[in-house]
Amino acid sequence: MNPTLPAAASQPHAAWPHDPLATAYAAVRAASLALIAPLSAEDCQVQSMPDASPAKWHLAHVTWFFETFVLERFEPGFRPFDARFRVLFNSYYQGVGEQSARDRRGLILTPTLNDVKRYRANVDERIHELLATRRADTALDELVTLGLHHEQQHQELLLTDIKHALNFNPGHAPYARRWPMATVQAQPLRWFGFEAGLNEHGFDPTRDGAFCFDNETPRHRAFTAPFELASRPVTYGEYLVFMMDGGYTRPELWLAMGWDWVRAGARNAPLYWRDAGGAWLNHTLQGEVEIDPRTPVCHLSLFEADAYARWAGARLPTEAEWEHAARGLRTNPRPNFADRGAFHPLPANDAASDEPTQLFGDVWEWTQSSYSAYPGYRAAPGAVGEYNGKFMCNQYVLRGGSCATPAGHVRASYRNFFPAEVQWQFSGLRLARDL
Repeated sequence: MNPTLPAAASQPHAAWPHDPLATAYAAVRAASLALIAPLSAEDCQVQSMPDASPAKWHLAHVTWFFETFVLERFEPGFRPFDARFRVLFNSYYQGVGEQSARDRRGLILTPTLNDVKRYRANVDERIHELLATRRADTALDELVTLGLHHEQQHQELLLTDIKHALNFNPGHAPYARRWPMATVQAQPLRWFGFEAGLNEHGFDPTRDGAFCFDNETPRHRAFTAPFELASRPVTYGEYLVFMMDGGYTRPELWLAMGWDWVRAGARNAPLYWRDAGGAWLNHTLQGEVEIDPRTPVCHLSLFEADAYARWAGARLPTEAEWEHAARGLRTNPRPNFADRGAFHPLPANDAASDEPTQLFGDVWEWTQSSYSAYPGYRAAPGAVGEYNGKFMCNQYVLRGGSCATPAGHVRASYRNFFPAEVQWQFSGLRLARDL
């Protein structure tokens, strides 16, 4: 199994063999280091909330994954780089042993960022040796491939977490400086109809590539009633109209838990919005800017997405509906993933499209589907099996990837999942309605 190579893949180590998996390993590992290039050591240390992790911790944890699940199993005479790291950088793998407290990751002052970089270099060289000497070892290839996709997930988390941290800095220090990024006007929202049917759902190796996470399996049939899907995600401008119509003051629009969430937090706008006395400002990875009404709105909780959909006389799609629409796409425009360097949603600009646009990239799209197991699902044995299955409770599915997702990482069957109240991810919505 070989993962799809990132669009901005760097060159592998000169001494490495010309092997697709070794090349992919070098590219993904280099991409993580490239993401912290604009950051100082102090930036990489900060943890702004319990759900977020320091950039330094992300770099170490993904390396811990390769050391713990690959080197420890396959390397002759294995010895850990530092025995303390087994606890410090274990996230939630109970089968491996103890973990340091999640909300105290920012207090891990040692190892330093330079120490973590040395740790990465050491593990990289040892993985290189394994890949250079392996002899058709499928189990090794599968674990390395899983580790690469795991690291790409943490690349996205690194961006969302540092965005949250920079929000607390005076002046909203920018991660990148590319604003404004687009001049096109938002396209009018249109609707596309889909007939009822029993459709194949889940990972399809003939169309989705050589890799998937276990929660995308097994492939099965799912019935969808006739429905319509909006041509594009909801924009900042459209969401602002919802706010001006009292969206955060009307309990009839909200799920009961959502209304409790609004009142408990005295919420009147999405995360990162600030009322500057007549104009709404928005914290972005480009710094604090005026909201761009043309771009897809993001950092919405499921509660906010659901309330907006109800206000608009529509609803959120199910994940089966979303996947059915995504699989029917005939065109493949370049999505706004992290390789574009925008790190912010961009407006739709294809007025002539006769099918939904922006299903991939820009914003993760909330669905109304609870994150649960597909019929016949079985988690992998051992600690690696803790990766997805044990989180199938009290979470909802998002689809499509975002402007912070590495290119080549998501596919039509990819299932992201978060609790209903989460806002710090690049999460938005696309409307659906019954026919």
